[in-house]
Amino acid sequence: MKHKKPEYISKTDALKKLQRYCAYQDRCHQEVRRKLLDLGVYGDELEEVMAELVEEKFLNEERFARSYARGKFRMKKWGWIRIQKELKQREISVYCIRKAREEIEEDAYHRTLREVLEKRFRNKSGFRNDYERIQDLIKYGFSRGFETNLVVPVANQIVKGVN
Repeated sequence: MKHKKPEYISKTDALKKLQRYCAYQDRCHQEVRRKLLDLGVYGDELEEVMAELVEEKFLNEERFARSYARGKFRMKKWGWIRIQKELKQREISVYCIRKAREEIEEDAYHRTLREVLEKRFRNKSGFRNDYERIQDLIKYGFSRGFETNLVVPVANQIVKGVN
């Protein structure tokens, strides 16, 4: 059975709920704003709750961006283009996106790209020639959000057996 939303939630109750929501994991402003709207908190009260969450450090966009970039890179092995696109969709500022980039070490980034493409190379078959293999790896690297100038040479090296 679906729970019925309360007719009215006080600003204090909304703040407590959102403090728990933000303490569980880093959230962006957009997620918190949407949650408040879902709870029926609008206008000045919404802005006051948002301001208090920021002031009490429950809500910090730079911290969210850094954590998001770190997590998506490590867990999902996403490239920077994909991470950046997702942060932009969440209306994260250019400054915070730039700061998030600092969370990914260049060596680890290149190593991860190679690992992702090598795994794809080992697990995918049915190609008629090296050209098709290279194209598949390039397309796969792009789909994971890695940059053209990095994907193309690594794909060529893997297919041609060069380290």
